[in-house]
This record gives sequence, C-alpha cells and structure tokens, in this order.
Amino acid sequence: MKHLLFVAMIMFACSLRADVSPPKGIISVPPRLAPALSLENMDGKRVTMSAVPGRWSFVHFWASWCGPCRREMPAIQVLTHKLAQSEWDFYIVNTAESEDIIFSFLGSVAPEIDTLLDTDGLVTERWQPRGLPSTYLVDPAGNIRYVVIGGQDWSQREYQAFLLYLSKRDRVNTLNKAGSH
Repeated sequence: MKHLLFVAMIMFACSLRADVSPPKGIISVPPRLAPALSLENMDGKRVTMSAVPGRWSFVHFWASWCGPCRREMPAIQVLTHKLAQSEWDFYIVNTAESEDIIFSFLGSVAPEIDTLLDTDGLVTERWQPRGLPSTYLVDPAGNIRYVVIGGQDWSQREYQAFLLYLSKRDRVNTLNKAGSH
C-alpha cells in the first residue's frame, strides 16, 4: 500500500507544472515573514497561527459593514469545507466589531465560519491590509507569498485548484527533501 501511495505521489509530482500562475485577483509577492497572529474565536478559545511544515495558511481580514466581505463570506465557507482535508489552515479575522454584530452577520450568511476577533484592530494593523476584504496566503515557512485585495469567489474551481496545487507542490518538495537525506 505504501508503494502504491508513493507511486501516486510521484505521478502527481510529475504532473505539476512549474509555471502554474495564480487565478485572477491572487497577486504573487516577494516572500516576507508574516506578522504574529494570536486571537480568540467566538467561543473564547485562543487560536495562534504558527508555521507548520507542509501546511499553508489562509489569513482573511473582513468586516460585516464591507459589501465585498458580505458577498465573499459564503464562498469562503464553501472553500473551508472543500479544503477541510487538505494541508491548509484557515484564519478568518474580523476587524474591530462586537461579538453581537459578528454573530448576527455570520448567522445569516456563513453560519459555519469560525472567525477570530480582532476587537481592538491591532492584529489587523500589523498585517496592514490595503482594504477589506484582504487575504494572505502564507507558506509553511511562515512567509506571505500571495495577497488578495478585494473579494473573490473562492467557491470557484480555479481558486480551489490553485490552493491545492500550492499545498501539494510543497508536500512533494518536503518528501523529496526527506528522501534525499
């Protein structure tokens, strides 16, 4: 069984093209270390982002008063379901709103989203989004590699395929490095 899995991974790695470009709206940026992110969720549980080998992070900043955020949130809920078994961690960060406003908003558009509460806006300030919504794709080493400014339809296949490509590419690279030692 292990041999079969290894063969499948090799076939997948060979099928990956080095020139896969991001879909519309996803901007490649020079790698830079992502700022710290440690916030409580709606249940009062502290969630901290950390670099995990092989796992990418999807860090999304939003607010209920933002029109594009309102339209995008159901698609993010779909994305989190589609990639639940992948090598992606999701950090959905509400910027400076009360729990009542957040609860009411999410209950009507994306009831399964577990948002983090940046009640004072300081974490958002450290990340310096150019507007809301803003999404950062952070590689397993903790570097911001892609930025998305404005809302996207994350439920579209091209976005999901790109995110899966990133995680699978890094997974293959990690296995290759481990095998060469």
